[in-house]
Amino acid sequence: MMRITWRPLLLSAALMATFGPALAAEGGKPTPDAMLGFSSDAASEQQQLEQRFDALLDPADQRAWLKQMSAAPNQVGAPHDKANAEFMLAQFRAWGWDAHIETFNVLYPTPKTVALELLGPQPYTAKLSEPAVAGDATSDIRDGALPPYNVYGGDGDVTAEVVYANYGMPDDYKDLARRGIDVRGKIVLTRYGGGWRGLKPKLAQQHGAVGCLIYSDPHDDGYGQGDAYPQGGWRPVDGVQRGSVQDMQLYPGDPLTPGVGSTPDAKRLAIADAATILKIPVLPISYADATPLLRALGGPVAPGAWRGGLGLTYHLGPSTAKAHLTVKSNWTQQPVYDVIAVMQGASESDQWIVRGNHHDAWVFGAWDPLAGNVALMAEAKAIGALVKQGWRPQRTLVYASWDGEEPGLIGSTEWAETHAQELQAKAVMYVNTDTNGRGFLGAEGSHSLQHLVNQVIDGVTDPETQASVGQRLRARIQLDGADPRAKPEAKADAKLAAAGGDLPIGALGSGSDYSAFLEHLGIASLNLGFGGEDDDAGIYHSRYDSFDHYVRFGDPDFAYGVALSKVAGHIVLRAADANVLPLRFGDFSRTLDRYVGELHALVDSTRKATLAQHQLLDSHAYQLGSDPTRPVQPPARDSDMPAIQLAPLDLAAKRLKQSAQAFDAAYARRAAGGFAMPAAQRHELDTQIARMEQALTRHDGLPGRPWFQHMIYAPGMLTGYGVKTVPGVREAIEGRRWAEADRYAKITASVLDGYRARLDRLTALLAR
Repeated sequence: MMRITWRPLLLSAALMATFGPALAAEGGKPTPDAMLGFSSDAASEQQQLEQRFDALLDPADQRAWLKQMSAAPNQVGAPHDKANAEFMLAQFRAWGWDAHIETFNVLYPTPKTVALELLGPQPYTAKLSEPAVAGDATSDIRDGALPPYNVYGGDGDVTAEVVYANYGMPDDYKDLARRGIDVRGKIVLTRYGGGWRGLKPKLAQQHGAVGCLIYSDPHDDGYGQGDAYPQGGWRPVDGVQRGSVQDMQLYPGDPLTPGVGSTPDAKRLAIADAATILKIPVLPISYADATPLLRALGGPVAPGAWRGGLGLTYHLGPSTAKAHLTVKSNWTQQPVYDVIAVMQGASESDQWIVRGNHHDAWVFGAWDPLAGNVALMAEAKAIGALVKQGWRPQRTLVYASWDGEEPGLIGSTEWAETHAQELQAKAVMYVNTDTNGRGFLGAEGSHSLQHLVNQVIDGVTDPETQASVGQRLRARIQLDGADPRAKPEAKADAKLAAAGGDLPIGALGSGSDYSAFLEHLGIASLNLGFGGEDDDAGIYHSRYDSFDHYVRFGDPDFAYGVALSKVAGHIVLRAADANVLPLRFGDFSRTLDRYVGELHALVDSTRKATLAQHQLLDSHAYQLGSDPTRPVQPPARDSDMPAIQLAPLDLAAKRLKQSAQAFDAAYARRAAGGFAMPAAQRHELDTQIARMEQALTRHDGLPGRPWFQHMIYAPGMLTGYGVKTVPGVREAIEGRRWAEADRYAKITASVLDGYRARLDRLTALLAR
């Protein structure tokens, strides 16, 4: 799972003032006639419905559910994981939902033997365990808990010298090579941070290492950030971050059934043929266990940026003594239990609003994921009560609590792949949450949903300030930009926030259950959650992610759990009952303009950097500027850069802007008339609006990874969770694959032209 943050996009204040003036009445709440997708009368009724919904949300419910569901180890295959699924099933049914559990059997290796020891004159045997801490009632539970490990790493029993590779990212290996350090045949020691954990052993494997260790340095999430648990919320000396190292940049889900649901009749790959399983052993360790290894390193002193928070001199290695690493797993299948609850729509039952959060964890999982899951449950309970009072959604609601997210987005992916055809025909949007804490809302997703998000957050009250969630976020962005140390991007964001228009939402990469819906099936998606003021990051994926930790350092009174239920619930309710689906395509067009502009800037900066490096190499500046007693070799010469042809993208974006403006104007005219049109015409309009996001996908997918079919949003091959926008072009430029960049500029432009043609048909339908 990935922690989410609000990452405002950089659009000019003048543009945003034109694009999305705040449609707000006193107190920041949208006036009824301004509510996107609703006629004036319907908007007034909708506000009353949302007020009734809010009154049904009880923080005591969320607290009780969280305590019960985090009371025992909750990973895939654990008895408590199944018990939690059955508990939710009973709750959904009691609340009036048509609910069932959908089970998939998937490959889920668990550790049989894990061991790490330092050999030589000062031997050390790693503890590889997390002790109980005072005041944490579940921290001493051992029955059913798995030891710290990285799922989908390879089996191995290796003895080798150790090399320290900082965060283990591509540039770190370039720096090692410049210092004459080769990791072939070595065990690579990396620290968490700088990129997704799965890239660290993958890159170590690609560079010839025989094993990989990943430790949590206190500089990054321990006492360098605040007091360690239990005095504070941050990672203690023996805390370990578990996690998946599956190569999810190729495809998530069951490694043996890429692209298809893991049903009993599915054809499965042999384990040896699964491309997302690594070949070398990998193990996560605490900084207590990492310290003896770091002390044993010889070789050059690490560069300044590589040094963490431990009281020792960081060296690069190799180590003066060898380490012995053993990882052996049980390569068996385990069931995952997706809880699916349906509330049938009254008039448009074939249009689905899908809402999801996962329920599996690495150990107890109070923050990740149960804090978000109990917010989802609260929404479902309130919706069930509204139905019993006589209301019914016009569109069908599908509430899902996924299993198997932690090892690789498995439950959501297998369900989405199994029901792909039906989802692409019926799903209108997918709304995801994962963790939740205290502070500011993070919102990322499809930019056609941006205005809907802004209207909702301007109508939900922030628990700490009593301003709206939107107002508080706007103030935070302005304060960040006013800081004398603020970067130019933050200053631009502050001007945008001060202008009063819509706050842009961020783009989605990967790391949670929206991936299959957005990036594989092309269903407009959102990811939501509060954070920034809680101290939960330090216990991420450890046994200390517990109920006792959460009620001290997360959301003690569950006020932000209720706030999340309101934000996600209002989005779901508005999408369910809008006269016409509340998506706005001009927002996407303007965002695309920015992405294309970024590509031009990337081309320019890459060209300048290439020329500058060539001049430095040709003048022997690297040799002359290097300390002879601490030699650092010049970098490898970058390839010459030809002209990059972005003109097809420029033209496609320009044409799309014209079509988006025409659609928004036609939509506004229909809204002014109360969306008066025949039922069949409105149904056709909604159907085509719902399928617009699919027009941004391409069946052949991205280079080398056809599962990822969205041409605008994807996780980066070398970022893991982090998004790459217009990824076919952007990653080709970053990887200096010039012909591929030209080819995907044309391919992406063609996809955008298809999207524009659909939008023109929608405009014609509105004008009929």
